[in-house]
Amino acid sequence: MIWQKNQLLIREVVVNDVPILTKWLSDERILIFYKGRDQPYDKEKVQNEFLTFTKGMIRCMVEWEGKAIGYLQFYQVDEDSLRKYGYRPQDRVWGMDQVIGEPDYWNRGIGTVLVQAAVRYLVAEKGARFVIMDPQVRNTRAIRCYEKCGLKKVQMLPRHKKHEGVWQHCWLMELESESLS
Repeated sequence: MIWQKNQLLIREVVVNDVPILTKWLSDERILIFYKGRDQPYDKEKVQNEFLTFTKGMIRCMVEWEGKAIGYLQFYQVDEDSLRKYGYRPQDRVWGMDQVIGEPDYWNRGIGTVLVQAAVRYLVAEKGARFVIMDPQVRNTRAIRCYEKCGLKKVQMLPRHKKHEGVWQHCWLMELESESLS
């Protein structure tokens, strides 16, 4: 277990999570912003991507009231990306990505609870000074959630991510740990 508070539990991904991740990552409603509808996942692809060790990447399942409802990953940002975004190695920058995979749990404020918990974990346990995300500009629901959690748009990233064959503009969003109360 990585974090638990009230109804929210964040834990590392295990082999038994492959079927639920496969379900989410083959659902067009999820893929429209996460990975892409042109790249649905099967069991083998999920196993290769989500159960393979990647240095510095922590992959987690999100449970709400005991039910797996989402996925979260966080990582210390690499030096090339730090330079690209204008940070220094000593800035202790962590990135994170998340998705609520169960549509029945959308628009209930759970994403806000999740992002707030993950940010607090990264600051308290990993020593993050900055937590960053890079949502697509068109993903207004996610951007509103991140802004509610205190992240600010700090830089437009033109043609940052290729999604469904089209380069998408993204926002670099940031929360500095000093802004947490």
